[in-house]
Amino acid sequence: MKVRYRAAAGVAVLALSVAACGGGGGEGGNQPSAEQSQQAEQQMAAVPTISINATAYDQVKDGGTATLAIGQWPTQWNPSHVDGNQDDTSTMLAPLLPQLMLFDEEAAYKPNPDFATSIDNVIENGVQTVTYTLNDKATWSDGTPITWKDLEAQWKATNGSNKDYTPASTDGYDRIESVTKGATDKIAIVKYSKPYPEWMGLFSYLMPAKTMESADAYKKDYLQKIPVTAGPFKVDKIDEGTKTLTLVRDDKWWGNPAKLEKVIFRAIETPDAQVNAFANGEIDAVEVPSGAPAELKRAKEVPGADIRKSLSPNWRHFTVNNQSEILKDKTIRHAISYAINRDVIAQSDLKDMDWPVQTLGNHVFMNNHKAYVDNSGDLGKYNLEKAKQLLDQAGWKQEGEYRKKDGKELDLNFVIPTSTPVSQSEGELTQAMLKEAGVKINIKAVPLDKFFNDYIIKGDFDITPFSWIGTPLPIGGLAQIYKTGSESNFPKASDPALDAAIEAAVSEMDPAKAEQLANEADKMIWDMVHTIPLYQRPEIIATKNTLANYGAFGYKTVNWAEIGFTG
Repeated sequence: MKVRYRAAAGVAVLALSVAACGGGGGEGGNQPSAEQSQQAEQQMAAVPTISINATAYDQVKDGGTATLAIGQWPTQWNPSHVDGNQDDTSTMLAPLLPQLMLFDEEAAYKPNPDFATSIDNVIENGVQTVTYTLNDKATWSDGTPITWKDLEAQWKATNGSNKDYTPASTDGYDRIESVTKGATDKIAIVKYSKPYPEWMGLFSYLMPAKTMESADAYKKDYLQKIPVTAGPFKVDKIDEGTKTLTLVRDDKWWGNPAKLEKVIFRAIETPDAQVNAFANGEIDAVEVPSGAPAELKRAKEVPGADIRKSLSPNWRHFTVNNQSEILKDKTIRHAISYAINRDVIAQSDLKDMDWPVQTLGNHVFMNNHKAYVDNSGDLGKYNLEKAKQLLDQAGWKQEGEYRKKDGKELDLNFVIPTSTPVSQSEGELTQAMLKEAGVKINIKAVPLDKFFNDYIIKGDFDITPFSWIGTPLPIGGLAQIYKTGSESNFPKASDPALDAAIEAAVSEMDPAKAEQLANEADKMIWDMVHTIPLYQRPEIIATKNTLANYGAFGYKTVNWAEIGFTG
């Protein structure tokens, strides 16, 4: 949920479904063979890390308009707020807000010179200090200089100490002891109370201090508006009626001028409607999500189209509410996990998508990551009989089609957003699988633009599918998504032992040891049944072949100034 796994982040990815299978789990008949698994691994290795039609800045034409589709239209434009932590929101804010650090396609990082001339990380006597020297020219669109005060205000708003704030993640910020002024207002000295290995993911996006200094401003300043920016583009118009955001070049921008004169983001809810708009020349690029083979085929047939794909740290999953009435019992959650055939769902979602069909066995590392280990164990394997045994053990006895206990039927709500056929398909498959175990699944479709804010964030679901969109810093997502009390821990799961394991992983400065500790925490997350991973999500972008420096970015930070057309 393109969650923040950006530096924190969540968003439901809108995807089209394939036809749902008529049967249930298939008694393991859909488990891939060793040969099929090896083929999937080879196919995964062949997918590029980036595909954007990389073109030198001086070779990109000056001017033009890029029109792009997004799925969800936001109300909250503050990206650090839990309600603003959605992928489409992040996409639209990237040309408008400071990002102090840049990542390349190999996840290597360096300071973003437009905002920071240097960023120095020093550990002395066990004390970590990061010094940010901000670009002298860096200024907010209202004329206020970008200074150390912006970092201080962001830290105070997101460190979890003031419960009036609701950040998507406190991870990292809660380890900062102080943010102070250096020799000038352009130097911020960030001192940590205990070391934080993924420090380079913090302060992105940076927000104006005045927006972060009070909980009221934090919630309301960017509610249905974007009043202050700092980037190569500025807001020309937000049209709530047509759900369209129009950006134009900011003539006050101090970096390389944007090649494009204008960028338009249009909310188009369904994948088929987005691809139709691309085929008709209404938009210049479109994401083709999993479960959309017909749309992929059509996009390929558009004259002058280029299909760009890459490996990215994004994954699809089911989130399982640990606090709903029935699912509070971990035995029931285990039974649900055993009764879901992840291979069938992955095969359904990825069929004819030109993407490796390989289930994901880890909540932290993707299949292609060097630290990836399949930690799913028995819980990741379809086992209908085991599911039935656990339900019997918990006192839920089969009575007719479904199980009952104390006169109550065993039924669960599978909450999905409207206009996302892949979610509908996943719901129907899950419904059929769990029926075989005696569990009734009610598919509850809710309005797309209310799915996160009114249902998932509030915990009004039993099981729900969406995608987490990651960053080059996977271990940092542990505390955000799985630690007790985090705003992005949507199942409200809590385990002191897991909290301790997460703390150990996110505190370890040795990368190899940190990865080992993260994998130990992952085993505990599997046992908790907080989230059921499905697969590493495809990043497939269809674009006009003349669109340069845009497409499937993988880990790379998007440089909006260099995006444009070659012809």
